[in-house]
Amino acid sequence: MQGLSIAERVAAARAGTNPNVIAQVPSGWVTAGSGQALPGYCVLLSDPVVPTLNDLTTDQRALFLADLGLIGDAILEVTGADRVNYMILANLDRSLHAHLYPRRNDEPEDLVTAGPWAWPQLPFDPVRDRPLMDRIGDAIARRTEP
Repeated sequence: MQGLSIAERVAAARAGTNPNVIAQVPSGWVTAGSGQALPGYCVLLSDPVVPTLNDLTTDQRALFLADLGLIGDAILEVTGADRVNYMILANLDRSLHAHLYPRRNDEPEDLVTAGPWAWPQLPFDPVRDRPLMDRIGDAIARRTEP
């Protein structure tokens, strides 16, 4: 899905053709990030597709931010990370999406303060990454079941 816009990724998720999809949540789609330098890196794609968080209604904003926390909880559980870094940038693709990066206390010293883009990138591989994606999806499902 690398190279596709957020709108195209959401359309593919709706059609069931986005291989990066982990789960659907009330505010959108949880996907594996295109680069897996930090295993468990996910992206929440807003559905509906809007330019910014401020373009959502108050209720939609609350849902998007609550889903971010829920996804972060799932990532922490599954990866054993010590924390999750959350980023909403929308500089390149001006559609609301949020990056969730699992971070560990034992990271190499030269990368501790570096953004994830500074890490050696490992391209998304649907076969290699599917087991971790399924575990994250299961952890999300457990948190969203009534």
